[in-house]
Parts: sequence; structure tokens; C-alpha cells
Amino acid sequence: MFEVITLGSGSAGNSMLVRSASSAFLVDAGLSAKQLSIRLDACGVRLEDLSGVLLTHEHQDHCGGLKVLLNRCNFPVYCNPMTARAMSDTGFPHANWRFFQNGCAFSLNEFTILPFQVPHDAADPVGFRISAHGACLGVLTDLGYATRNVFDVLKGIQALLIETNYDEQLLQQDMRRPWSVKQRIQSRHGHLSNAAAARVIDELDAPDLRHVILGHLSRDCNSPDLAETCVRTTLETRGRAASLYCAGQDRPSPVFGLI
Repeated sequence: MFEVITLGSGSAGNSMLVRSASSAFLVDAGLSAKQLSIRLDACGVRLEDLSGVLLTHEHQDHCGGLKVLLNRCNFPVYCNPMTARAMSDTGFPHANWRFFQNGCAFSLNEFTILPFQVPHDAADPVGFRISAHGACLGVLTDLGYATRNVFDVLKGIQALLIETNYDEQLLQQDMRRPWSVKQRIQSRHGHLSNAAAARVIDELDAPDLRHVILGHLSRDCNSPDLAETCVRTTLETRGRAASLYCAGQDRPSPVFGLI
């Protein structure tokens, strides 16, 4: 059995804790180091307990707290070489890098991690299939659309974190974003809308899916009610018995156990 807790998810920062009885690690570290420390402590995890951080990509809302965290505790940072290079190009200091290759599984204590490429406007962004003790979690955050490979890699998962970044109508009505930004968000290297995420779940070959966590909601162009309603309709239509939770920016989620 292992457990999953989102420490925070949204446009201002994203991080997820994955832990078992004997190890713990983060997927992304986009919250401030102070908030990450506070929220880890609330979960009963100390920084020195972490076995490392997996990075999906180099954008600040996914790695913004990492530099300060590493000043306190020099745990390994798992990413692909292009992500590390992109971070170094923006002044990120040398870290205890552990490089992986997309499509090649590696071990992190008792966990098996399979990183896979996703389409997003970053150097070499990835999602993850995280497995241990016969259970599997899929992590899909920051992608413009789901490729065939995404569906292949995530077959049979029991839990899924998937972004529901924006409501299409709210994005079109938003007066603060120029048209060029709206085009980027909606592009095939942008983000998933509520409806697009619901379609991914609908097409996913995962009959034992138990938990769906919605994440990375835009503060201005989405709401938990809109995201949950859209995805719940799909779950009910498919007859899936999965629980549905919308992760917030300001507090950790409940604990999701995978057996």
C-alpha cells in the first residue's frame, strides 16, 4: 500500500507527496519552501525523510521552492537532462541530479517510476506512472492533449492526478489575458480544459480506477464546482465508482490510499 497527498495544486504552485511505510518523495516542488515544510510537517513528514523530488518540468509553478529546499536538505532531484539544462540556463544552481530517460522505468526505493513525454511548452515535460505493491498512480499535469502513448502508459492505474486547468467559456470571457495567451493555453502544447480532461478519463482503459484528483485549476478561469461537475458527469456516464476530489492551492488534500 502507498499513499498520495496533494500539498497544493493550482496556477501558483504544485506539489504532491507520495509515501509508503518506509519512504516518501515529492512530485514537483512548486510551492514556497516555507509552505512545503509546513505542509509536510502537517503530514508527519520531515524534509530529511524525503528520498527525493521528481520533476515534471522546469516551470516555476512546479519547481519554485526547490532551490531553498535544497539549501536545507540536499536530497536527489529526479528529472530528464533537458529539464535540468533548462533550469541551469535560468540560474538554478547545481543539484544532486538523478537523470532519467523518458520511457525508461527506474526504481526509487520500493517504487517503480515510469516517466513519459507529454506535449507542453517546456523543455522536455513528462508525466509519471508510479507503482508499488501492485498499485499504480498516474500523474498528468501540464499537457495540451493526451497522446496515444499517454493512454498506453496509464492502462490499469488505480488513481489519477489530472489537470483541469480552465473552463473554456471562462477563458474566452477573461479580459486580463491577451488573445495570444489564450491561444497558448488552448494549444496542443498548453493545458487541458475541464472538458478535455473529462474526455481523457472517459477514454482511459482503467477499470479499477478508484481515485481521480483534479489539479492545476486556474484561479481566474475555472472553479472547483465547474471542474467537478464536468468530470463527475463523465464518471457517472461511464459507470466508474471512482472518488472525485478537486485539489486546492491553499491546503493539503485528504490522504488517498492505494492498495
